[in-house]
Amino acid sequence: MKCIRVSDPASFDELVVGALKQSDAVYVLFFGREAPGTNKSWCSDCVIADPLVREEIGKVENSILLEVPVDRSTDQDSATNTFRKRSDIKLTRIPTLLRWSKAGPSPVRLVEDECNRAAIRRYIAQTDENSGHATPLLESE
Repeated sequence: MKCIRVSDPASFDELVVGALKQSDAVYVLFFGREAPGTNKSWCSDCVIADPLVREEIGKVENSILLEVPVDRSTDQDSATNTFRKRSDIKLTRIPTLLRWSKAGPSPVRLVEDECNRAAIRRYIAQTDENSGHATPLLESE
């Protein structure tokens, strides 16, 4: 699995297009930005979900995970609020996991405590079926 950190929200679309040129298995994880002093996310659900998402997406052959840190919704001046306003993303809560294709994000997403191991596995399989091709796993489930 290749991980790409989206440091600047303005570069998001360019990074997604670049990832889609490399793989059909592109996933986007929106999570709470890490605090500068502790380097830990302010979002406790994100802290729990992160290793599970990485582990399960990592089993998908040639997968790419775009990591998108976002600030609290109350931080109205944050550039990351653009993801809450975009009609194709409609970010409301985090963590949020989306599968991305050339047609855009999957209408199905995992949000907050839905980002558990079993749900992530089902999500990978479901979004893969909807994409019309099989994404082989690197390890058996």
